[in-house]
Amino acid sequence: MNWYAIVVKPQAERIVEAALAQKSYETFFPSISTERRWSDRIKRIETPLFPGYVFCRFDGESRLPIMTTPGVREIVGFGRQAAPINDAEMSALRLVVTTGVRVESCEPLRRGDPVEVVTGPMRGLRGLLLENKGGCRVVVTVELLQRSVSTEMDRAWIRKLDGKLSMTAGGSQ
Repeated sequence: MNWYAIVVKPQAERIVEAALAQKSYETFFPSISTERRWSDRIKRIETPLFPGYVFCRFDGESRLPIMTTPGVREIVGFGRQAAPINDAEMSALRLVVTTGVRVESCEPLRRGDPVEVVTGPMRGLRGLLLENKGGCRVVVTVELLQRSVSTEMDRAWIRKLDGKLSMTAGGSQ
């Protein structure tokens, strides 16, 4: 029995999790507590860590009971073959979510990815991610001079850009 990621209809994560649990499957639906601001108040609500997905442990050869569950769209896989999730990854994810520490979803970043600073004093700056282990280091290059500088910043301040870097009025790359 392996863990699999199940794609569900929008905002149907809790319904699918409950239906699968009722069918005696082991499920995991990671959620996080976030603050939402309305015009008159701030309220803490539970939101999905991975919107549109529920995790379930089952026999990959016996998918029919999963697929016939209301709200289920598909099982993540390759073609018609369901792709199991590594047990160590699931254990780590469950540990992180259940410890009660502040958790937020983020894009996976790799060395060399084009990124943009979205908050802080360098907002709008675009560059390449140099390091992502001890801290995020972003490299800014002046192509004409063939010179680069790098700076360290908080991971929460940057987001991954789609495609390649290009010169913009907002900053140099």
